[in-house]
Amino acid sequence: MNWIFLILGGLFEVGFTSCLGKAKETSGTESYLWYAGFGISLIASMLLLIKATQTLPLGTAYAVWTGIGAVGTVLVGIFIFKEPATFWRLFFIFTLIASIVGLKAVSSH
Repeated sequence: MNWIFLILGGLFEVGFTSCLGKAKETSGTESYLWYAGFGISLIASMLLLIKATQTLPLGTAYAVWTGIGAVGTVLVGIFIFKEPATFWRLFFIFTLIASIVGLKAVSSH
């Protein structure tokens, strides 16, 4: 169950970074709503990470959490913010995913 909390926490990390990107593109009230989304996503992400680390090894949990956030944020950047999808960028995203899967596979929980 704590792996689910960890994955959800990583997805909320993607949410708070995406909200920052959208807040940067807007102004006024809309910008404040994106910042509110950032705050809510940040709190949810941290609480889910805390919950997951109650039984999962801290180093593994943190690496997986940040990996999900990093991969997700890059993918949001490519698909939503129209950032470049170069060969090397995609290559290193896939190596990061392989590392996350590897950490999950060798974790004792």
